[in-house]
Amino acid sequence: RTAAARTTSQSIRVPPSNILRLSDYCREKKTFTTMTSLPVTRRSCLCSCEKESKTEDDKALIAMTNFANRYNKVAGTTYCSDVSIAAVVIKGLAEHKVTLGAPLCPCRHYDDKQAEAEQGYWNCPCVPMRERKECHCMLFLTEENAFAGDETSVTPEEVVKMIEGI
Repeated sequence: RTAAARTTSQSIRVPPSNILRLSDYCREKKTFTTMTSLPVTRRSCLCSCEKESKTEDDKALIAMTNFANRYNKVAGTTYCSDVSIAAVVIKGLAEHKVTLGAPLCPCRHYDDKQAEAEQGYWNCPCVPMRERKECHCMLFLTEENAFAGDETSVTPEEVVKMIEGI
């Protein structure tokens, strides 16, 4: 038995961490799937309920959602009280990440998006956000902002649900 199992009053068999990870939990079947031959870094569901390979757009949306959540934590900011605004902005950042190679602010008009992305001033987090904590998109809000909400984190699944049909 592992140390975790020994510390509980029940006799729980806990597999070594290189065999079972939270990422091996299938949300659809509500079971764990273990395969010892897979490396620990595998993050997708091991059963067939989810797509084995995500599209570039899906990967970018997940990356931008995770980035926004981390930035909120580090900068001490929150999402707008209407979290769907954050979802739309995250979607725009993800699209620009795929098409331009950089998370260019989706809330501004550019004569040449590629040149702006290469220049970097409006790449998220933009210079005004980094220097003065001013987010034009209302993605990262300080507590002084009247529109600031309580949420500092959103899941990629929640983002997808909020932007359906857009």
